[in-house]
Amino acid sequence: EVQESAEEGVSSIRVQIANYAVQFLGNPYVWGGTSLTNGCDCSGFVQSVLAHFGYYIERTSRDQAYCGRQISSGDLRPGDLLFYAKNGTINHVSMYIGNGQVIHASDKRSGIKISTWNYRTPVRIISVID
Repeated sequence: EVQESAEEGVSSIRVQIANYAVQFLGNPYVWGGTSLTNGCDCSGFVQSVLAHFGYYIERTSRDQAYCGRQISSGDLRPGDLLFYAKNGTINHVSMYIGNGQVIHASDKRSGIKISTWNYRTPVRIISVID
């Protein structure tokens, strides 16, 4: 469970989104997949989690990066999306869950897992929730 921490301005919907996402920890990574239980890729994961709460975003991480309002790392709140790039091209997305951590569909080996938000340097961070 993601605790309501001392972080300012974390709405209950954000806490609910983070708690919902964490339920799928350890589930499989499947390239092109959108199933939170049977397998999804990074963008399918965040798309499916947000859709459960009525937030509809694009399917690929590259397109998702422009679906919301850009924010800085200092403004990260649960439910915000972080995008990572390889050779200048966005190729991965994770969802912030609070306490400096993100959840993401990582790769075939580790599936859906939790990492520190800056395990790679994000090139773009967006909020779709407000």
